[in-house]
Amino acid sequence: MAAAAAVLCTRVFTPSLLRPCRRIRWLRVSALRFDSSNASNPSHDYLSPGLERYKDLQRYFRRRLRATYQRFSNTSHRSVVYGHEHLYFFEGNVIYRVGKRHSEPEQVFNLEQVSQEDEKAELQNQERKQRAEWTIQRIRLSPLDKHLAATIKSSDGEELRCVVVRLEKRNIPSLVPIIYTLDQVFSFEWATDEVLFYTTMESLRCSKVFRLDLTPSGSRMSCVYEETLPDVFVEVALSRDQQILSINCSSRTSSEVLLIDTATTHLEPFLVQPRQPDLLYHVEHWRGWLIILANTGAGREYQVVRAPLSEPGMVSWVSLFSPGQGTAVKDMDVVGDHCVLVAKTPGGELVLITVPLARPKEAHTLQLPNWACAIETQKPAVAEQRGGFQFRISSPVHPPVSYCLYPEDRLLSPATQDENHRNYSTTRLEARSQDGTLVPVTLLHAAPVEALRGSPLLVHVYGAYGRDLSMEFCPEKRLLLEQGWALAYCHVRGGGERGLSWQRQARAEGKSKGVEDLQACLQHMFSLGVSSPSLTALTACSAGAVPAGALCNRHPHMMRAVTLKAPFLDVLGTMQDPSLPLTLEDCEEWGDPVRNPEHKLSITSYCPLHNITPQNYPSMLLTAYRSDARVPLAGVLRYTEALRKAVHTHFSMNPNPECEKPPNIVLNVQPGANHFGPGDFELMLEEEALNLAFLHTELVLEPPQARRRRRRN
Repeated sequence: MAAAAAVLCTRVFTPSLLRPCRRIRWLRVSALRFDSSNASNPSHDYLSPGLERYKDLQRYFRRRLRATYQRFSNTSHRSVVYGHEHLYFFEGNVIYRVGKRHSEPEQVFNLEQVSQEDEKAELQNQERKQRAEWTIQRIRLSPLDKHLAATIKSSDGEELRCVVVRLEKRNIPSLVPIIYTLDQVFSFEWATDEVLFYTTMESLRCSKVFRLDLTPSGSRMSCVYEETLPDVFVEVALSRDQQILSINCSSRTSSEVLLIDTATTHLEPFLVQPRQPDLLYHVEHWRGWLIILANTGAGREYQVVRAPLSEPGMVSWVSLFSPGQGTAVKDMDVVGDHCVLVAKTPGGELVLITVPLARPKEAHTLQLPNWACAIETQKPAVAEQRGGFQFRISSPVHPPVSYCLYPEDRLLSPATQDENHRNYSTTRLEARSQDGTLVPVTLLHAAPVEALRGSPLLVHVYGAYGRDLSMEFCPEKRLLLEQGWALAYCHVRGGGERGLSWQRQARAEGKSKGVEDLQACLQHMFSLGVSSPSLTALTACSAGAVPAGALCNRHPHMMRAVTLKAPFLDVLGTMQDPSLPLTLEDCEEWGDPVRNPEHKLSITSYCPLHNITPQNYPSMLLTAYRSDARVPLAGVLRYTEALRKAVHTHFSMNPNPECEKPPNIVLNVQPGANHFGPGDFELMLEEEALNLAFLHTELVLEPPQARRRRRRN
């Protein structure tokens, strides 16, 4: 899949329950800054005593959430890899394979093998330490299914490993042994049955590409590429037809791609186009041609160009297709003789655009269901593709539905049964921001819009790194909708919802535009009769805490409660510390306050921590993770302390405020979990149940037990 957004080092937060990490190149969850070594060791002292007031409701919501997850358990993500004779997938701790004629699944790999190897290593080194739990992240099959490689991730931090096993043709009587283990592997692809290319992560950055050769006489490992620019992130990827392996070297604003022709014997990389400032491009392969998605279109937006494999440079690029004005290309794939683009219309709806590569003027747009908010593409084996483009669509409240597109026939058919969506509505709004820009809002609701005045509203925001706001299916959101909530997703500038320019407008000195956009979205919904400030809560994760926290400082009366997970709140302090791992990369996003006085002034104007003032604030639940290497715990602690102090000062100066109630500022530090939250299902339920209990309590909603139907006597 060619990338449609070069996002390399982002403060992102993706729940890992239903969606194990999978390969989507344009949604890169690679490195998000920061080292937590400067944070004092958290202890249970950081668990606010205020948590006790939510315990009863937390138990109730834990039961409800468990039932909701169970109800949608058949829609959970199963990452399927297509081999020549088998389908491979993983569930829990095991990788299975099953014959294409539906034979019984057989185990190929079990995480217990890793634990056993760790135990042996401990005995050899005479060390005893707490053993990490591992989760399977990704699977890669060699071209003829001779080997399988899989990455696994530790639950207590961000340690990565890649294990390689040799596969057998017939039924496997027992688990095959691990033949090779590689540490800190981030991306990896097979070029041949014996050659694996991979990148390693150090200090949340990938800069090297290695090659592992597996031969009957042993194995050989060598470094084939090293990136010297400190703001560039490197990863490897394989074209859909498996003919080309690419080495993608991307900063936030520029790209450079090297290719390896897997049909050659030497497997030496060659350059497509040297790096140029502000040039982003991503490469696929088709019949000896390169199909390139590049931001060389009008307004520096993406268009599709073509170049011969033998002369790949920019001088050979020929334009094939440019989307209409306002249509943002999100992803690209090559299926058969067609280029398939995933795009968003100016109205915010997801569409597929098919471009016949031999007849590009015959491009055709296919509408997806109105409720579709997220799309996940699936990649079958080369022998199984047959011109079909398989994908799943979902929304925060609609479970995934599988579809298959046949570009040649312009036929779009559902592959799985679609549930009845008539009970829930998707309304797309536009709010006018301070400078006149129209900002899209996606509103999910059960009651008609005009009947939402008395409904609680949960507002979501992100607005950074050119990333779209996450809108995949989430059982917690479905439960809220069933309980009468409305859900709003504010696509503020800084994200990527309306193309590359949408991000450019809110980078560095333009960052405050995201805060202004969020304010406009809330005001617009209130003016339409959607909820009210006393029934509104704001939620954000990671970098989304910046516009959320800034709005709380500027207009704390606009919402009653706020929940923040792994929140990035000390922008100024972080960007002034060049010793942190990824500060150089983030300068393009937030600005450089050390060398640029205007950038410092801009950051100072909105930084959540440095703009706290004595006033009343909404109640706030901050969830931080002890092993978070991207957002240091120290910054969250400083923010919480400063906020509590400001609230105390405000009420000390106003001892008898009219109609004012002190907010509850609650800090919940989770030991062990990393930036993406707990990997354990039970711990996740506890955390999400606490969030729901907090929202329910702080918005003073009717006790949910009272809504149950009474039994007839």
